[in-house]
Amino acid sequence: MQLDGLPAELYSAIISHLPADSSQQDVLALTRAIPRSPVPIHHLFERIRIKHAQQIVQLHRRLRNATDERNWVKDFGIVTWTIDADALVNLMEILPRISSLLLFVGPNFAPEHLEAIFHEPREDLHFLSLRFRPYVKVATYYQFLKGAYFDTTLTALSRWPSYKLPTLSIVQDPPESMISSGRHFAQPLVFFKLEPISVLLCSEYIRSLAHLRLRIPSRQVSRFISSIPSPVPALRLLDLSTCNILASDMEGILIRFHNLQHLILDGCSVARDQSQATEWNNIGKICATATVRRAKAREKELKTWLQHNAATATALAVMPQPAARRIRPGRRGLATATISLREEEPTASEPDIIHVPAGIVIPKVRIVPSPPVLLSLCTSASFITDVQHQTIREEFEKGWDEGLAQLAAVKSRLYGSWKNGIRMMRITADVSGGGYDDLEAIEGESTFYSKQDNNASLAPPALCLAGSGTSGKHVEGCGHNIAWNAWNDTI
Repeated sequence: MQLDGLPAELYSAIISHLPADSSQQDVLALTRAIPRSPVPIHHLFERIRIKHAQQIVQLHRRLRNATDERNWVKDFGIVTWTIDADALVNLMEILPRISSLLLFVGPNFAPEHLEAIFHEPREDLHFLSLRFRPYVKVATYYQFLKGAYFDTTLTALSRWPSYKLPTLSIVQDPPESMISSGRHFAQPLVFFKLEPISVLLCSEYIRSLAHLRLRIPSRQVSRFISSIPSPVPALRLLDLSTCNILASDMEGILIRFHNLQHLILDGCSVARDQSQATEWNNIGKICATATVRRAKAREKELKTWLQHNAATATALAVMPQPAARRIRPGRRGLATATISLREEEPTASEPDIIHVPAGIVIPKVRIVPSPPVLLSLCTSASFITDVQHQTIREEFEKGWDEGLAQLAAVKSRLYGSWKNGIRMMRITADVSGGGYDDLEAIEGESTFYSKQDNNASLAPPALCLAGSGTSGKHVEGCGHNIAWNAWNDTI
């Protein structure tokens, strides 16, 4: 059978195997080579990459009055730093069904442009990548004077409903690698405050987020992501490369995102002296014992909740009830007010903290830590020999084993308490609304002595020191490989 005699379904099957970067041009060439064949033209619009500023105007002119073609655009990206941002806003308004969005945000963008693009929620959006490079070659203080920061972009996204968004990437390119001029001056800031990061991570919109890349060079983002009140339950891959992340920050991150499997910290000062083996021993121990810290933190939260409940219930029980007011017969005056518009003000005698009265017994509950789930830790260690690499990995694995031994010791002590009648629980759900919401009682011994607690069966995470890019010696199973597939790039 000749190529020009195939049914439309077979053309679609063939096109699905074409490389994504060239599929549009390949489909266009195919339609011109066999113009009378039923090649589905919607493949021309499924994946669009804008590489030149003029293409935005041309595409808007083509789709402005073409309703069907607008809905065909699923994967849309701007991969140039010099475009007319106003024209992009107009184009985005007529593209309602985008499922994958990639934007290069260059010096022509203002925060208002991204606010306009993300003002209305996009239910179909499953992949969002924002890459910022607002740097200029000539010093200008317009952004500083106006306060033109992109904090509002994160706030706008946090207002979206709980749509499914598995993949989110927010990257600020390091300014020193972008400006080749010999003149040095302060470059525009992308994010002024980092509190919007916490707001975004606590929003309903990203409840289903599995892959998060957040790169803000040299900024201390750890406390804004590890101090959020509830975890991102589906998060499995976290990339904080180029941020100011230390080994001491890792514990808080692993405690908060307890289902995390891959942590990427390229360009971070994880170890103060990357060649110092003892520091990597400590990092390995942190990775293994984070669940112990998390169980302790959850146990403290539960104790506080139980104390507050007991104190509140006691206070309500002893609170004197107001005497019933005698209702006098007769008609009430029309001017008598039935409601008060004044807000009740707390009296000075009301305590800020309710203390548990003496004699009230708070039930003792202990939380059993779960086994660690981290599969890989990736960072960059430059100017280190192969022998030093091997020593670092050995110390990391040694620290991991020591951490597992500490975990086993904690569970052994808790097992003894359980045998003595102390109530034991474990964390099962991903979200805690307070109290016992995310906990379940332990009924048998298997939780204390499971196969996962055996050091031989619980392998250490893959430690990859190759850094970003594909040129280094990456470890098999490292998070870099997972990330390249998630982000569709290798930056």
